[in-house]
Amino acid sequence: MAKERKEKVRDRIGYGSSYRKGASHDLKGKEEIGAVLGGQVWMVKPDKKGQSANPCIWMQAGVVDFKNCNNFYDCTTCKYDLGMRKKAAQGKQMTWQDAMRRRSGLERVCRHSLTGRIAKRQCAYDYECSHCDFDQFFEDVWTTKTRTLPTEVHRVKGFEVPMGYYFHNGHAWARIESGGYIRVGMDDFALKLLGKADGFDLPLMGKELDQDTPGWGLQRGNNAADVLSPVGGVIVEVNASVREDSGLTNREPYGDGWLFVLRNPALKKTMKNLMDDTTGLAWMDSEVAKLEGMIEEVAGPLAADGGHLANDIFGNLPDLGWGNLTRTFLKT
Repeated sequence: MAKERKEKVRDRIGYGSSYRKGASHDLKGKEEIGAVLGGQVWMVKPDKKGQSANPCIWMQAGVVDFKNCNNFYDCTTCKYDLGMRKKAAQGKQMTWQDAMRRRSGLERVCRHSLTGRIAKRQCAYDYECSHCDFDQFFEDVWTTKTRTLPTEVHRVKGFEVPMGYYFHNGHAWARIESGGYIRVGMDDFALKLLGKADGFDLPLMGKELDQDTPGWGLQRGNNAADVLSPVGGVIVEVNASVREDSGLTNREPYGDGWLFVLRNPALKKTMKNLMDDTTGLAWMDSEVAKLEGMIEEVAGPLAADGGHLANDIFGNLPDLGWGNLTRTFLKT
């Protein structure tokens, strides 16, 4: 039973089934995947039974044996895709489109079905995606408007920290989604800290934001605050539901309470400046400790209510000071 369970996990994840130490000349081989870690060359042989977690379209079309997408299905900025297209233009291989055109009618599925992002759908445009109205709708409309929920959420003394998200030290989050879009919102800590806002001043479509500069604002009574944008880029979608119901952010900070979506051509570069979920957990723990110290100075050690803080911390303890909280935690 244990062996069977291990086989299923291995097949689902799709990592190499064997590895060995190698030398620099081994990196030129084609049957194994080479990597250099700490000066040592390691050679990994892919498991033929394994499945790629995020299968590249070139692999799914059968042009290459094994390739995992590491560019969030944003083929337009993918160096691997560019290299493969150059090889195809030189006549050294076929394109993934030509490989799919050789299949029978029922097997000629849409590229988004091929990579597992939608249910099975036939291609009606002979893989001329630039002429496909569905492709344009999927990339420009459906992907930006449809939020995804975190699959795993950890709690740090009552504050939610989702896995698979990136965090800015001004308590905003960013999530990379299909097509290389970046969805942005405020984290659970900031929203519980400041309480329900009366409204958000969100950026307009088409506006270009810079990382670490004010990206949006919020208002609560006579108090206002700016929030630093976790990433830079051009706004391609704004959550109209939040404008109509600001409390949506507090109820679903990592779901329907997202604020806007943007595009940045230097995706990996801009995300390097943020904390991933692992670093974010340790950072959140330190932020909670900092807040607990501030609360004890104002209201004494019993205010934490058994180790978990309330949903509206400022509303319950206004002596903490709006300006003091926003300077300390939002960095504005």
